[in-house]
Amino acid sequence: MTFLKSVEICFFKYADFNGRASRSEFWWFYLFNLLCYIVGFLINPVVEIIIILGLALPYFAVAARRLHDIGKTGWLQLIGFIPLIGWIIMIIWCATEGHKKKNSYGPAIKLK
Repeated sequence: MTFLKSVEICFFKYADFNGRASRSEFWWFYLFNLLCYIVGFLINPVVEIIIILGLALPYFAVAARRLHDIGKTGWLQLIGFIPLIGWIIMIIWCATEGHKKKNSYGPAIKLK
């Protein structure tokens, strides 16, 4: 999946917490968030806060779908609020390869 396709899908599924997301979809959108935060920081702190609030919901949605791909509930992303340990666990989970067959969250992702 390309960078632009990932961003497009994540904004199209802005608040869709159902289904699954591939590793590339999650990590490209994470990079997009990071770049937007940096640009917002360089412009003005108020702009940065607006960007953070605007991108929070699609980020949580894609993170929930990413966890669904590895067979975990999206609520487990709350573990990321635990300093250091939670972040490490979330990085490991988001970098884990997803299930190749259907799980309780939907059919396997078909990458082109």
